[in-house]
Amino acid sequence: MLQIHASRWFNTQEPVSLADLRGRVVAVHTFQMLCPGCVLHGLPQATKLHQTFSQEQLAVVGLHTVFEHHSVMGADALEAFIHEYRLRFPIGIDEADDDGPIPKTMKAWGLQGTPSLILIDKEGRTRLKHFGQIDDMALGAVVGGLIGEPGA
Repeated sequence: MLQIHASRWFNTQEPVSLADLRGRVVAVHTFQMLCPGCVLHGLPQATKLHQTFSQEQLAVVGLHTVFEHHSVMGADALEAFIHEYRLRFPIGIDEADDDGPIPKTMKAWGLQGTPSLILIDKEGRTRLKHFGQIDDMALGAVVGGLIGEPGA
């Protein structure tokens, strides 16, 4: 089962655990503040998912997974970014790995870069792992299908 290794969380009182979200479809959007594709496409898409589907059906989680420009993308900068872009879903900071620049969750999940989208079904199985942009309509169809499946 996938696990998020986060050093800090925003927009939530408690750390987010994928195990605790079992029974709902989960969309994890990984991003970096200085990634144009993330700012122009990934984060607006995560916001649309968060606004379109009920939180009982779909949990949207952001993960700031920094693998470059570490010195300018710290927690204070991210907090201001979240406020300025009015991001309302839980966002974690992917925990740094002592073995190199790739953070722990990104490494454990085998992600290629940002933006990446991971869809997890109600049973906790990874159903989509996509690097780059994905069409809004195609994503909505996949999410709707996963929500419509029987599950936990």
